[in-house]
Amino acid sequence: MSLVIGRVGELRPGETKKFLLACDGGEVEGFLLNYAGEHHAYVNRCRHVPMSLDWVENQFFTEDGRFVQCATHGAYYRPETGECVAGPPCGRTLHRIPLRIEGATIVADCPGPLPDD
Repeated sequence: MSLVIGRVGELRPGETKKFLLACDGGEVEGFLLNYAGEHHAYVNRCRHVPMSLDWVENQFFTEDGRFVQCATHGAYYRPETGECVAGPPCGRTLHRIPLRIEGATIVADCPGPLPDD
């Protein structure tokens, strides 16, 4: 299933926004981020322990805005790739949610089956 999750220009660099996708009979919580003017989206689930990443509602970036941080274990992920660069799940990558731009809207598609972590 596809879902409009935002508008181009809605998020400034360093801002994030959560959303829910209906996928395979269930819901997948994701988050959209703007990093250096580019949009990326990931499943809101740490790759160390399946818990939400945000430490405060819709706050995913480290204080300096360079990484996505897991609030529970402190893992750091690269915002442009989802790759873990510090913390317990190093070598693992966040599950990317496919995005496309349609006119002025940002559309997300289901990420496909998610493996158990």
